[in-house]
Amino acid sequence: MTINLDAGAVTREENNVALIAALDKPGLSEVESSWELDVINDAEHGRWMAALGADAIAELTYRIVGGRVVLLSTWVNHAYRNHRVATELVARVLDEVRESGKKITIICPFVGEFIARNPEYLDLIDKVHPGAGAHPQHEPTGAQGDEQLAAFEHDLT
Repeated sequence: MTINLDAGAVTREENNVALIAALDKPGLSEVESSWELDVINDAEHGRWMAALGADAIAELTYRIVGGRVVLLSTWVNHAYRNHRVATELVARVLDEVRESGKKITIICPFVGEFIARNPEYLDLIDKVHPGAGAHPQHEPTGAQGDEQLAAFEHDLT
């Protein structure tokens, strides 16, 4: 079986663009969706799922790394886009993370954009490991950043 990583990356990018564009639509500034969603933490598979009845219509994948919650990717079924499903899912996940006392690292660009538009969640971002999707971008300072880069490059070899 051959896996086309480039096609997967393009699909994820298209998904992120569509979700972020939905944040700009008039009337979509509120967090709640058009439906009553159940948000379920499927810790075994590393994802929070938004369910409408028995159907999973969205998910936010994650991993726990060093006590932090690394938010990886948000996906919403095409039929449910533009109805604030992703915003409600992310807000409820971030509320749950806050209750747990953990910090987050953001890889998912949608989560970063959501937090940029909802600054009440900025305090959840881990200052040492904010992640590539964090907005505003947090840059490591001084030698510590150089050490982190060197350690990362070492891990790649």
